[in-house]
Amino acid sequence: MKTFFAIAALAAAGMASAQAPQSQAPQVAAANPSASASLTIRFEQITAPTGRILMSVYDSETAHDKGGKPARVGMVEVDGATATLTLTGLAPGRYAIKVFHDVDGDGQMKMNPFGMPLEPFAFSNGARPEGGPALWKAASFDVPAGASETRISFQ
Repeated sequence: MKTFFAIAALAAAGMASAQAPQSQAPQVAAANPSASASLTIRFEQITAPTGRILMSVYDSETAHDKGGKPARVGMVEVDGATATLTLTGLAPGRYAIKVFHDVDGDGQMKMNPFGMPLEPFAFSNGARPEGGPALWKAASFDVPAGASETRISFQ
């Protein structure tokens, strides 16, 4: 779990200066623009309207469950009870998402002395943690060609 948060913090540092227009969801483009899928992620049950949401998107069970490199990372500023981010240029396939709400905007997941998260977190597909981050088999979902949408609610 700490690996996910370290990756997300590094991604946020690199994206902190990028601001998306207020009128549309931020877009995170892929390295392969010829891919034919896009995914809009709607984050819900945001309890504090401050900070930013940091996420890591995985395209394999090994990377997701073993602390590997995410296929994509993303960040969206929070200013209300919901936030939206769109990923474009995805290859159709199976993905899983790990997310945390960096309420204070410091780029790091706050943890208690036992390593338990103190800031809100969530996983795709409504997956629940199992003694650590949710596993691929619970969090993964299909992204078909074309536009699709998913919702992630914070725990």
